[in-house]
Amino acid sequence: MNMTFHDFAQGSPEWHQHRATHFNASDAPAMMGCSPYQTRTELLARMKTGISAEVDAATQRRFDDGHRFEALARPRAERIIGDDLYPVTGSRGELSASFDGLTLDGSTAFEHKSLNDDLRRAIPEGDLGIGDSEVGGALPLQYRVQMEQQMLVSGAARVLFMASKWDSDSVTLIEERHCWYESDAELRAKIVAGWEQFAKDLAEFKPFAAEAPKPTGKAPESLPALRIEVTGAVTASNLSEFKAQALAVFQGINRDLQTDDDFANAEATVKWAKGIEDRLSAAKESALAQTESIDTLFRTIDDISAEARRVRLDLDKLVKARKEAIKSEIVAGGVAALAKHIRELNAAMPKDFMPMVPADFGGAIKGLRTVDSIRNAVDTELARTKIAASEIANRIHANIGRLDAANAPMLFAYDMQALVLKQPDDLAAVIAQRLAAEQQRKEAERERILAEEKAREAREQANEAVRAAQSAAASAPAPEQAKTRLPVESAPVSAPAAAPISTDSGARLTLGQINDRLAPISITVGGLSTLGFEPVAVVKAARMYRECDFGAICRAISEHVLAAAEQIAEAA
Repeated sequence: MNMTFHDFAQGSPEWHQHRATHFNASDAPAMMGCSPYQTRTELLARMKTGISAEVDAATQRRFDDGHRFEALARPRAERIIGDDLYPVTGSRGELSASFDGLTLDGSTAFEHKSLNDDLRRAIPEGDLGIGDSEVGGALPLQYRVQMEQQMLVSGAARVLFMASKWDSDSVTLIEERHCWYESDAELRAKIVAGWEQFAKDLAEFKPFAAEAPKPTGKAPESLPALRIEVTGAVTASNLSEFKAQALAVFQGINRDLQTDDDFANAEATVKWAKGIEDRLSAAKESALAQTESIDTLFRTIDDISAEARRVRLDLDKLVKARKEAIKSEIVAGGVAALAKHIRELNAAMPKDFMPMVPADFGGAIKGLRTVDSIRNAVDTELARTKIAASEIANRIHANIGRLDAANAPMLFAYDMQALVLKQPDDLAAVIAQRLAAEQQRKEAERERILAEEKAREAREQANEAVRAAQSAAASAPAPEQAKTRLPVESAPVSAPAAAPISTDSGARLTLGQINDRLAPISITVGGLSTLGFEPVAVVKAARMYRECDFGAICRAISEHVLAAAEQIAEAA
């Protein structure tokens, strides 16, 4: 898919409408949780509701300066690139990018920022050559993420990154730094996976109620001024009314702390209650200076002071406890959401192959105090771990497909859990190794079976020859006249006829192999020698015989057995 060009000016209503329906390169840092200007949660809220934060005058001036510096710097960039640059907006699917400049052939892009101290530290002074991209690869992540998406959308091979600062006369260049950025495949994969997860989160996102950026807190309404006059006895006092109103205010204090505003109010009330204690203590000291003892006055003052102190201490503890509780609830929600995501990934697999994906929610919220900042940090860490889990799940599905394609489930069943988590190249090596080993095993098994079959056929042939010889001997006519019978023990055995000459193929048999073929009959080296067969070679302790002589050996044994049987029959 090639980039689609959009014929509208950047900043126009059509441009804003396009940005509202696409995932933009300038928003990619916020999506990835590395933008210093916008949190991931704020980006979700903006894209869900379409409501953008109001831009104050100072921010608008900064934007205007950025556009002015960009226009002034573009001719310098064209000289470095050696080609003309055109501001353009393009998209590829749901992803979009607005370019400060793009060459006509789309091979080179230009990205400009206002020079600041971070960029001064990142880009050394001096002109950098085209091949020197090490500086570009070390730029702050927020800039690399934006340029990587620009390259993904446009297909550009490189980006000239420039940061400059100009005088207010719009002519004089104060300072400029630049470097080249080339694509990072790993970062690009993270951006693609990040937008996929963002789209899922956007579909389920419910904006939180808007709260003040930084609540200052509001204490309960002030109590009436405490007035006590004594002249040995209390001559004038509104202490009873003060007490009644104070107790009523104490009872109405909010103890259900949920939002940053609730916490700020509670903290202000703690300070207010401490002030009440101090005022009562001062009134008591004033009364003591006027009279030595007025029991009722002192008891009333002590009661109010004690209640104010109790409220202050209780509320102070409640503030701390609720803050910790809400922090724990937000973190627990992140842990539960990650566990749910992994369960859903497992549900799409043949077995629960998904491993535990490490998430550092505690580290993400370290040092954060407000509910909004804690919630955003947990949501950003949750998005990161969901993306990591989805990448693992994709690898598992691909590996399952590779294992299925091998069509040898028994070779991988015992360690399937570990195999599906391997990198593709490592798994391919394991599959190839096991398939080769299995092929060797099958070849060896086939050779063994073939050897056994040949041995069985040879034994059957030998047995058949013996049976044929026996049958021939039994059917031979008896001699016409009796012959002198000799004892079997001393009866000479006629020598076998000379074995027919066979063509030697070079194949050899050991004595053990000959006996395997003759089983259940067996013969010795001496027996073979008597029959006229000598070894043709000796390998270690094994006598080797020509395999082509095996038929002649069988016939010689058969003739010998028949001759012995005939002698026994004649002797009987």
